[in-house]
Amino acid sequence: MLYDKKIILGSQSPRRKELIERLGLNYEVQVSEVNEIYPKDLPYDEIALYLAKLKAKENTYQLKENEILLTADTIVALNGKILGKPKSEKEAKTMLEKLSGNSHEVITSVYLKSLNSEKSITNRTIVRFSPLEDDDINHYIENYKPFDKAGAYGIQEWMGYIAINKIEGCFYSVMGLPVHDVYQALKEMK
Repeated sequence: MLYDKKIILGSQSPRRKELIERLGLNYEVQVSEVNEIYPKDLPYDEIALYLAKLKAKENTYQLKENEILLTADTIVALNGKILGKPKSEKEAKTMLEKLSGNSHEVITSVYLKSLNSEKSITNRTIVRFSPLEDDDINHYIENYKPFDKAGAYGIQEWMGYIAINKIEGCFYSVMGLPVHDVYQALKEMK
């Protein structure tokens, strides 16, 4: 039974932690440092799964019986080009200007591993932004500091409230974890 198992969350994301908590699962966070580099010729829609698997491979935690390692990665892609985590206010502003008035893809992949099995999930969601004004972009960057977020925004924050006018797919996947799919997959793990 799922609630007899312990989830080893290989992620520092506060949003993933929050979503696992909301599922009521027994978990602990065990993260190893990973240099998130992927092959340059890898198709953009395979990058999140590659990085989720890399995070599991590099995780030094020794799994025990009834434990499941969960690693994940989320990417934002606009016209097939990856928008990573911004390193500066200028980079965040450039990303949000590109997203303004456009649709983009958010791809979240999750990799699950136990002593007896492994499973991977990839969820793709299309997000549509309304046109943004410079004042809105500047306000968001100054007040919400989106430097730990792919594409320079969080769907669950102010920018999500004012900018997103349509999503096709899973809200929680854009937040960082496709909760429904993960829950179903965890139930199937041995």
